[in-house]
Amino acid sequence: TFYIILEGGVRVTKVINDDEDRLLKDLGPGDFFGEMGLIHNAPRAATVTTIKPTTVLSIHKKEFEQMLQISSSVSLAMVKEVSRRLRENDEMAIEDLRLKARELAAAYHRLAQEDLARREFLTTIAHELRTPLTSASGFLQIARHGKMEEREQHEALATVARNLQHIISLVNDILFLQEVELVMPEMHIQDVEEIVQSAVERMSQFAEKRKIQLDFLHEPDLPKVRGHFNSLEKAVSKVLDNAIKFSPEGGRVQILVTGDDHEVQIRVADQGVGIPEDVLPHIFDRFTRMEEIEDELFGGLGLGLAITKQVIDQHGGRIDVESEVGNGSIFTISLVAV
Repeated sequence: TFYIILEGGVRVTKVINDDEDRLLKDLGPGDFFGEMGLIHNAPRAATVTTIKPTTVLSIHKKEFEQMLQISSSVSLAMVKEVSRRLRENDEMAIEDLRLKARELAAAYHRLAQEDLARREFLTTIAHELRTPLTSASGFLQIARHGKMEEREQHEALATVARNLQHIISLVNDILFLQEVELVMPEMHIQDVEEIVQSAVERMSQFAEKRKIQLDFLHEPDLPKVRGHFNSLEKAVSKVLDNAIKFSPEGGRVQILVTGDDHEVQIRVADQGVGIPEDVLPHIFDRFTRMEEIEDELFGGLGLGLAITKQVIDQHGGRIDVESEVGNGSIFTISLVAV
């Protein structure tokens, strides 16, 4: 059936790619629809819905064909309109193809970047594991052959213990990140001050080794949050680890906890090297590492901040970062107050 709109209005839509409902046009008085199905003798490809009270004149297929045969002006007008609509459909199809091409190109680029990150991760983890293992193996070989004095043996065993602890820490980070993705921990009401204090104590030895001063400040009577203590402590510890690692020897890291009726904020500010502008958007991505800044070298797998982001997201919070190369960084964790 062919329809001419006498009053009111309709909306013409079409399903694209099996799931997207695309708006083709809005029609008003004097416009018509249904001609494509009659001319092509095919099922309707578009959906028409009224957008206001509408009156239409309906003309059945037989009468429509007779009208075209009798009136050349109507036939010409119909040809022009059909041609215009076909052209619009072609342009829309071309634009859809261009959009899909751009989406595919973006997806390919993203996959290529992820693949590169994975390969770099494998190279890095091989290095991070091989180096302490080789060192430990060498010390043990020497000790086994009795070529060390007692004092040297104690030092060698201490080095082996540190190397093994480093390996355990790497493996634990990888397993923890996997666990956070798969398992939702049991949440309880928590004291943020206690969580941060525990994280500060955990990182104090590393800070002393780097000669970094940790300043922990907090407001009194902070609101509680709902969360998992160990996960949140690990998330805060990773931010502190990052701040200490990238700070100059003798520097200072400030931890400030504030809160209101809506949220509790944990602010970690360092005096470190800062984060390059091109790295900043990806700083919470897995395997994102800053190996060298201004001739300073840094190790690690690039999992620490990814762990923090995953944990904070799991708790319905957010983490933000402000940074400038040479002027340090400020990480702010925001958690919902209860």
